[in-house]
Amino acid sequence: MLNHVPLNDALRSAIGTPDQAELLDSSPRSRVWWVRPDDRPAVIVKQITDDGDASADADTRFARELAGLSLAGRATGPAVAPALLGTDPSARVMVLEYVEDLGETADWMPGYAESLARLHALTGPADAGALPAASGPTAADAESFLTLARALDVPVPSTVPDELAGLLERLDPSGHHALLHGDPCPGNDLRTPDGVRFVDFERASLGNGLLELAYFRIGFPTCWCAMSVPAVPLAEVEDIYRSTWRGLTGKDVPGDLADACAGWLIQGDALVERAHRGTADQLARVPTEDFEWGYTSARERLVHRLGVVAGLTRDHDHLHATGRLSSALADRLLERWPGLRPLPTPDARPWY
Repeated sequence: MLNHVPLNDALRSAIGTPDQAELLDSSPRSRVWWVRPDDRPAVIVKQITDDGDASADADTRFARELAGLSLAGRATGPAVAPALLGTDPSARVMVLEYVEDLGETADWMPGYAESLARLHALTGPADAGALPAASGPTAADAESFLTLARALDVPVPSTVPDELAGLLERLDPSGHHALLHGDPCPGNDLRTPDGVRFVDFERASLGNGLLELAYFRIGFPTCWCAMSVPAVPLAEVEDIYRSTWRGLTGKDVPGDLADACAGWLIQGDALVERAHRGTADQLARVPTEDFEWGYTSARERLVHRLGVVAGLTRDHDHLHATGRLSSALADRLLERWPGLRPLPTPDARPWY
């Protein structure tokens, strides 16, 4: 195993000669080793591979992760990511501080929310261009959502297309420069005595932090372990995020959480794992097949998201009709497929 750890001479000189090494479980997008050099602290060696992401090549993902880690390294006080100790760009290898994870706890969300806000607050307008702008829903996504409603024989209120066009404009990332993780899922968060640290920044971007605060409400949309957070802990973690952000920036969180949740709702790619994103119209599949990802199905994820948007937009100035459509769509899905289950609660999250 030691011979397969991709460390060049410069990295070996910096961290020491490996004495022990273990290949860890990781996504197809990377290979990750735990390495203990002679008489030195253990480190993590990560190599970005060519597999597992149709939307970005390996060199792009490597550069993006390095930029995200470098910006995250600005944190004062408790860190929000492992320290970056060295790189070998020619082999797409990075060496990171090894962070010991404290493991399972029932009360994991408050620390997660605080660290997420601290991560988001690390960047501002001066960092424009350091990372790509956050991607979001497109006009094609909006049309796919409307087509889904028609395929399920749910009438579309006449004002919904204009509401969705306005939503896309409001979700434009221009003018927002929070440091977004890009995939803040359970498993990408490590619990330490000083707080949560995030790993796997290969989808890092700059945008509105509400896109990731929305994970708690909308069911962790980019994660295989979708979850539904009950009302009381949901209010607590959203308050922690907002108060942490306000304390660091002196401002309220910009934007509208209802917009962020509606943006996730209409993105069909948020129903499948990353390797399948950009390969098909995923919402178009829903009327004829209920494809699974993790331990929930696409229809179950969609019913949850529809319910969230319906609840947030009952009195909304700009998404009222979209909310009524969402409610009707959720009812139709449950009427046609009454065996659909609610999403699991946060105590069912996986621990690694």
